[in-house]
Amino acid sequence: MKHIITFIATLMAVLTPCLAQPSGVKEAANSVFKLTTYKADGTVLAESNGVFTSADGTAVSSLKPFLGAARAVVTDAKGRQAEVTRMLGANELYNIAKFKVNGIKAKPLALASTPAKGGEAVWLVTYGGKGGQQPVAATVKSVETFMEKYSYYIFAMQAPDGSTSCPFVNAAGEMIGILKPSTASTDIHATDARFANSLTTTGFALNDPALRQIGIAPALPQDLQQARFMLIMAEQEGDSVKRPAIISDFLEQHPTVVDGYSAMARLQAGGNDYEGASKTMEAAIKQAEQKDEAHAGYGKLIYDNLMFNPALSYKQWTLDKAAEETDKAYAINPQPTYQHQQAQITFAKGNYQQAYDAFTQLVKTSLHNPELFYEAAQCKIMMKAPQQEIIALLDSAINNTDTLRMREAAPYVLARAEAYNAVDSFRQAVFDYARYEILAGRQLGAQFYYVRGQTEIKAKLYQQALRDIATAIVLAPEEPTYYAEMASLQLRVNLTDDAIMTANKCIELAPEYSDGYLILGLAQIGKDDMTTGLANLEKAKQLGNAQAQSFIDKYTKQQ
Repeated sequence: MKHIITFIATLMAVLTPCLAQPSGVKEAANSVFKLTTYKADGTVLAESNGVFTSADGTAVSSLKPFLGAARAVVTDAKGRQAEVTRMLGANELYNIAKFKVNGIKAKPLALASTPAKGGEAVWLVTYGGKGGQQPVAATVKSVETFMEKYSYYIFAMQAPDGSTSCPFVNAAGEMIGILKPSTASTDIHATDARFANSLTTTGFALNDPALRQIGIAPALPQDLQQARFMLIMAEQEGDSVKRPAIISDFLEQHPTVVDGYSAMARLQAGGNDYEGASKTMEAAIKQAEQKDEAHAGYGKLIYDNLMFNPALSYKQWTLDKAAEETDKAYAINPQPTYQHQQAQITFAKGNYQQAYDAFTQLVKTSLHNPELFYEAAQCKIMMKAPQQEIIALLDSAINNTDTLRMREAAPYVLARAEAYNAVDSFRQAVFDYARYEILAGRQLGAQFYYVRGQTEIKAKLYQQALRDIATAIVLAPEEPTYYAEMASLQLRVNLTDDAIMTANKCIELAPEYSDGYLILGLAQIGKDDMTTGLANLEKAKQLGNAQAQSFIDKYTKQQ
C-alpha cells in the first residue's frame, strides 16, 4: 500500500505542472518551429529550433546552425515548410540570429514587456511537430543584466533533448528568452528574447564576421544611406548569391533611387546581358526622381564597359551614345561632375586637345581635384608634348593631393617616374618608383621591380638594381629575361662566378634563349676559359643574337 501511495504522489508531481499550465503557454507551441540548415552541396548541416516573432515571418533562433550554411528551411507546428530568405541580424557572443522566412503564414509569439525575476515560474515550449508536445515547467534560478537593459536567465533544470533555441514563456504565454545550453556548467541559460528581436543589419553587414560565414543574404537596412553602403559593399565583394539579392531588395525598397538600377545594370553587363542592362537604365530614367543621375549613370555604364571591355560588340553602346546621355544629364542639372565625365569620353574618342582644354577648365570649378591634372597630363602624353610639360602637370596632381590621403597619389607618382625616365632623370625616377611602392601599400608585380632595376642600372645604383631584379626573379621564377638581366649585371660588377650560375639557370629555363648563352660565354671568357666561352658565344649567334658576332671577333683576335 505504501508503494502505491508513493507512486501516486510521484505521478501527481509530474502531472501537476502540465495541469497547471495557463492556456497562453499551450498556445505558444504554435509559434515554435524546427530549423534545418544545409551545406552548399545540399547535405544537412545542422538542426535546431526557433520561434516566430511577427506575422510576416520574422523569427529568432541560435546563430550556430547557420554558420557555414548555404540555405535554411523551417518546418512549423503544422508541418509546413518555408525557406529562410534573409538574415536580419546576428550576435556571436550570445549565439543569437534573427532572420526572415517567406512563404508561410506565421503564428507570432508575443515578447514579454517586462523581464522575469528570480523564483518566477516559467515554461520551456518545445517543438512537437503536428502532434504537439507539452511545455516543460521551470523556475528562474537567477537573472543577470547585460547591455544595461537585457536579461540573461539561468535555470537549474535538465532540458529535453532537441530543445536548443526553444522559447521560455511566462504565465501569460509571452516569450522571455531563447534556450542556450551552458558550456561551463550543467545549468540551462536563456538569452533575452527582446535582445534577439532587436538585432538589425547595417550597411557594413557583409563585413560582419558571423554573417560572412552564412550563404543567405543579409537584409537591406531600412535607412537609405546604410542601404547604399551595403549596395556598394556587395559590388566590392562580388558575391554571386548575395549581390543579386541585395540589389533586388534595394530596387524594391527604393524604386525611385538611381543607385539600385545602376547596380543591377552593372551586374547584367558583367554577365554580358547588355540589352538587359540598357533596359534597366531606361527604366531608371523613367522611374528615378533624379533624372540627371539616371542619364549620367547610363552614360558612365556605357563608357566604363567600352573602356574596360575592348571586345564589347553590342552595337547600341558607343562613345557617342555615352556622350549623348551625359549631355542630357548636364542639360537637366549643369554639374561639373557631368562635364568631367564628358571630358573623359572626349579623351576616349581621341580628341586630346579638346579633352585637355576641358580638364584644365574643370580645375577652376568646385570639382578642383588632383585627378584633373593627371588626366590633363595624359592628354599631353597622347599629343607628344615636351616631357617637362607632362612632369609639371603631374607635379600639380601630386601637390594637390590631400596629405592625409596620399595613397590616392600613387598613379600620379608612377606616371611621373616614367616621365623622368623618358628625359634621362634616372635618379628622380628611382625616387618616384620608391615612393610609388610605399604608396601602393602592397606587393607589386615582377615587372615593376624589373623596370625599376633597369632604371637603377642607368642611375648607376647597382646594388639596388641587384636587389630589385632578384625580387623580380622571386616573383616570376620562370621568366628567363630576368635571369639574363641579373647575370648581365653581375658580370658588370665583377661578380663573375655568380653571373655564370645565373646564366646557366637562364639556359636551363630557356634553352633557345640566346641571351643566356651570350652572357655565359662572356662570363667564362672573364674567367680565362676562352674555348668554352667562345663556344657559347657561337651558340648565341646560331640562336640569332645580334651582338654575338662582334664579341666573337673581338675575343678570337685575343687568342
